[in-house]
Amino acid sequence: YKESFLTSHQTHIKCSKDAADLLYQSFDKHTIAMNETFKVLLLNHANGVKGIYTHSTGGITGTLVDIRIIFAVVLKSLSTSIILCHNHPSSNLKASILDKELTRKIVKAASYMDVKILDHIILSPAGNYLSFADEALI
Repeated sequence: YKESFLTSHQTHIKCSKDAADLLYQSFDKHTIAMNETFKVLLLNHANGVKGIYTHSTGGITGTLVDIRIIFAVVLKSLSTSIILCHNHPSSNLKASILDKELTRKIVKAASYMDVKILDHIILSPAGNYLSFADEALI
């Protein structure tokens, strides 16, 4: 995960906008409208940012997510909570059924390890976002 990226950025997350802004800055502006990418914002107990883990990059309409690998990184980084994030190259900020199902699976897995899933953020290429927490989807 990219801990060095954070040296010039905010180190604590207070709301979904803080998380979305930080995550958007970690995306490649040349490919955010071309490839869907799944990232995880790793946090400590005080919502301090430990790093950003880029899990996968796929095609225009999707990317693969392996929950086991995500939690290997979460556990190795000693993170106590995380924020999930992916982009929609189409700029459609509506959460798909697959987005909701994946989030539910990750929340369930996290509960067995006492890891909190604080949010799942969907970003558009323009920097707009949808927060599952703000929309009561998580």
